[in-house]
Amino acid sequence: MQTVGKLMKIFVTRRIPPEGMKILSAAGVCEVSLWDSDEPVPRSELLKGVQGAHGLLCLLSDKIDAEVLDAAGPNLKVISTLSVGFDHLAIDEIKKRGIRVGYTPDVLTDATAELTVALLLATARRLPEGVEEVKNGGWSSWKPLWLCGYGLSGSTSVSGLCLCSGLAIAKRLLPFGVKRLLYSGRTAKSHAAEVNGEFVPLDTLVSDSDFIVVSCSLTPETQGLCNKAFFSKMKNTAVFINTSRGAVVNQEDLYEALSSGQIAAAGLDVTTPEPLPTNHPLVTLKNCVVLPHIGSATYSTRGIMSDLAARNLLGGLQHRDMPSELTL
Repeated sequence: MQTVGKLMKIFVTRRIPPEGMKILSAAGVCEVSLWDSDEPVPRSELLKGVQGAHGLLCLLSDKIDAEVLDAAGPNLKVISTLSVGFDHLAIDEIKKRGIRVGYTPDVLTDATAELTVALLLATARRLPEGVEEVKNGGWSSWKPLWLCGYGLSGSTSVSGLCLCSGLAIAKRLLPFGVKRLLYSGRTAKSHAAEVNGEFVPLDTLVSDSDFIVVSCSLTPETQGLCNKAFFSKMKNTAVFINTSRGAVVNQEDLYEALSSGQIAAAGLDVTTPEPLPTNHPLVTLKNCVVLPHIGSATYSTRGIMSDLAARNLLGGLQHRDMPSELTL
């Protein structure tokens, strides 16, 4: 147990929204060490900063492995990640050492669903191409088929590979006049009834869909799921959207599918690696819209995430319930 009156050391790996920092400062139980930058903490500074820490507040870009845990030493009792995903954490090592983990699920569902719909529309209706044509002088007279894309109204299906954040996306798509909403996964979900979602085998989902929206978590089963075989079953007029995890998609196979006309277009908010190199083949394609992982990027959502991450951290430090603790 911590000696009464002695502040516990915590290391924060990035400049985070002020909501979280205010909570940590006001708690009066911890001494905050911050990597005061918008850029990721260098590995050497992470290893140095975490030494002797009782708590660690990290981001998705920070690889928290055995080396980091060893550098922290036996004081480390809690890790709070400002993210829904936790594939950057060495969960087996963390569990072995009895360290608690907090994360920030649910609070960014709405913002990510909004961004997903925006990306789908931008990709299907070729909005980035249109903006570029205005800027480079390509906009001349009106042409009947110039920059034509694909509309949602009357589409036979818009699909998700799960209905977690997928449900929030589906609810926002219904008003566009979508005829069918399909989803796939391990089991049927009762809440899918809210959007008349149809649970179908993955092959049916892929072959029947006009739009495929990937909204699953990254697991051994989903890693590389969207590959050459997957894209070969899609309609050549279909649009593919991924706002889940970059590693769910085999990007080389996606490039081939897009450049060969196997599928019509793709929109990505997540890639492997991140950031995607500016000379990556996908960036060269007009029918591929790539965003810099901004699914949760609203001021309010990031503030709520920061608040939750700080409260998770304090809960772990003070041996209390954490608002959102990961079950290890």
